[in-house]
Amino acid sequence: MAAEQQTRNIVIIGGGIIGSTTAYFLSQHPNFNKEKHTITLLEATTIASGASGKAGGLLALWAYPSCIVPLSYKLHQELAEKHGGAERWGYRAVHCGQVDCQGVLSQSNDKSDVKGDSVSLQKRTQKAKGLLKAAGIPKELDWVAPESLKSYDEMGDPSTTAQVHPYQFTTSMAKLAEEKGVKIVYGSATLIDQSDGAVTSVTYKSKETGEEKKLAADTVVLTAGPWTKTIWKSAPISALRAHSVTIRPSRPVSAYALFTSIDLPRGNGRRAETVTPEIYARPNNEVYACGEGDQLIPLPTSTDLVQIDQSRCQDIIDQVSSVSEELRDGEVTARQACYLPNVSRGGGPLIGETSVKGLLMGAGHTCWGIQNAPATGKCLSELVFEGSVRSAGIGSLDPRKFGV
Repeated sequence: MAAEQQTRNIVIIGGGIIGSTTAYFLSQHPNFNKEKHTITLLEATTIASGASGKAGGLLALWAYPSCIVPLSYKLHQELAEKHGGAERWGYRAVHCGQVDCQGVLSQSNDKSDVKGDSVSLQKRTQKAKGLLKAAGIPKELDWVAPESLKSYDEMGDPSTTAQVHPYQFTTSMAKLAEEKGVKIVYGSATLIDQSDGAVTSVTYKSKETGEEKKLAADTVVLTAGPWTKTIWKSAPISALRAHSVTIRPSRPVSAYALFTSIDLPRGNGRRAETVTPEIYARPNNEVYACGEGDQLIPLPTSTDLVQIDQSRCQDIIDQVSSVSEELRDGEVTARQACYLPNVSRGGGPLIGETSVKGLLMGAGHTCWGIQNAPATGKCLSELVFEGSVRSAGIGSLDPRKFGV
């Protein structure tokens, strides 16, 4: 059991959801002894500053890849129970469905000056409620205009689908890890140093002073999301930009996550088109909505340099407003963008050891990073402290199979 006994200097590169949950599970592992081992979480800007703070936060037993999804979904439940996740990071079970709608464009394209206390004069009529029932729409889903709904297909229910607030969850994981002895250092990793085919240290540029510094390391866990390739060139990780908005609806809405297909008519200088925004109702009277990704702007060097295309955010606002009075009359509270990490050769994510001794990887989680982070962190913690993974079969995700 040498993996248990040897002193370890562990450096995790990247303070997003994967890095933060890995830090948490390493710090919780029974073989971790803070008098003997060091765990450092190295983050370039701030915890959860990228996609981990701007994602939707949907959790589902029907997500992918199937080898880690059940474990991760279960761990989310356990983490929420153990640490008060319902209050601390908005954990709750939700309904999830696919809705096909006919949108109605409003006359105004600018929602930025709409106040949160605005009150609609168009009340739900009994006829409108009847339309919901006739279309087989759940009666609780009354914040999507009945006249716009064409069909509803259930994708998941509260036994198979849940959600968290990504920023709150990620920062909570980092904080809980810190409380157990993990040190958080702010700086940009520039090089993973090696000797005789094994890692020896991580070179980084201090965020505070700009100085080049080193962290001694016999174990490096690379969890830099879309920036993984900039640190380790052979990692087949590509980046996809995604825009999203948050809206405070004009009244509280029921707990539904919706995948949509909305037919928008021609008007306001736009052509007729079909759009597919995702809409997630959150606790505390917030709705998150995101649109399709793009690769128009290359990945910047850090999260604080991500460019936001305001017109893409406005498109999302217009699209969801076209099918919901509550969103149309609500207050837009955030317009944001981030980059998602994809495995450019297909498959993934990449979780496990690489061809370099002491270098582990957890990257390429696509849009299911929040969902699959706990399982990733759990498996990586077992690799570090036990030498093998026992909680899930992750052979298909081995980075060495992807040339890393």
